[in-house]
Amino acid sequence: MAGSSTKPPEEAKKKARIEIIPLIDVIFFLLATFVLYTLSLDRTLSVPVTLPQTATNPGPPDPNMVTLQMSAGNTAYWKVGTGAAEPIFQAEIEDRLKAYKAQTSDPKVLVTADSSAKFGSTVFALDMVRKVGIDQVSIETITTPTGR
Repeated sequence: MAGSSTKPPEEAKKKARIEIIPLIDVIFFLLATFVLYTLSLDRTLSVPVTLPQTATNPGPPDPNMVTLQMSAGNTAYWKVGTGAAEPIFQAEIEDRLKAYKAQTSDPKVLVTADSSAKFGSTVFALDMVRKVGIDQVSIETITTPTGR
């Protein structure tokens, strides 16, 4: 019997079925694609801020005010009044602030940073000023050259 089927007649009458296993794979592929696409959407929202400018010259700096400039690594610069900036280590900041507060009746500190300073070192300087108990603190909002 050439060309005849050797299958029993019960198997030849099976109905067509829809297999859902390949559909599950397609759904997981679409889900993974959607998740990866939404994770790649990195939209940063920002608010433009215009900082106030002074209309007048603030006058000469206070001759007793300390400028504490933070720089890269563990380096800081200590400057009293209009004198020259002296490089110091961050570990010396607390002792110098204590001595400055003890010898000055109205201590004032200006905390600034150069372009290579890290945010953490500036926060460290502010924390040391607060720990010593100096209340008059200013923060300069522009970067300055190192050792200004």
